[in-house]
Amino acid sequence: MQTLKEIYAYREMIISLVRKDLRGRYKGSILGFLWTFINPLLQLCVYTLVFSTIMKSDIEKYYLYLFVALIPWIFFSSVLTTGSTIILSQKSLVTKIYFPREVLPIAYTTSSFVNMLLCFIVVFVVVIFSGIHLSIYGLLCLPVVMIVEYILALGVIFLTSAITVYFRDLEHILGILSMAWMFMTPIMYSFDIIPDNLKPIFSLNPMLPIITAYRDILYYGSVPHMRTLGSAVLLGVLVLALGVFVFKKCKRHFAEEM
Repeated sequence: MQTLKEIYAYREMIISLVRKDLRGRYKGSILGFLWTFINPLLQLCVYTLVFSTIMKSDIEKYYLYLFVALIPWIFFSSVLTTGSTIILSQKSLVTKIYFPREVLPIAYTTSSFVNMLLCFIVVFVVVIFSGIHLSIYGLLCLPVVMIVEYILALGVIFLTSAITVYFRDLEHILGILSMAWMFMTPIMYSFDIIPDNLKPIFSLNPMLPIITAYRDILYYGSVPHMRTLGSAVLLGVLVLALGVFVFKKCKRHFAEEM
């Protein structure tokens, strides 16, 4: 509770860091903030070209099937890789100023989350263009799925950013892990094609129920199964609890390790 009170007391600092990160993401580029929308669209074009033309997929409206999973994955991948160095990148703040160290992971996760929300403007445009009939009840579940993903991402960044301070090689390992994790998550393919003997292993992936829920809402136009939402919530809370525990143990010596 003391930590939560401290974080709340420094809420203005979190808001300031979020604004700074959002403004600085594409600072100096010609297109600026438009890259928020252009980047996922270009990735969509590349993946669609590969899996619809070269490595043909039988999935109907494959571009939409991919897009509704790709945007959430970009958010999670950003937190997993770039977010792991958030403590190291703010060395001057950590070593010279007192504030709850949890502020930095929370601010970065929040700015990436806001960026994902902006990308969902494009997602809804593509969904409407595709003629998908969305369920009102499904759309009401969408904020819940987004919050669960935010909780999962926050747990991951607490865990990785703390460990990276002590083990700098983790930054490079996570780049490889992110790529492997993406291919282990049914983003570019359907979960149904996975061999039955491997499905229990794939089901341990905390991103699986989240991606499934996004597809249920935005591709199939239905309400996510309660079991899917329940699994997502449980895995998200467990990862957050682990991340907070590790971060709390490690943060005492951040300044010394830098």
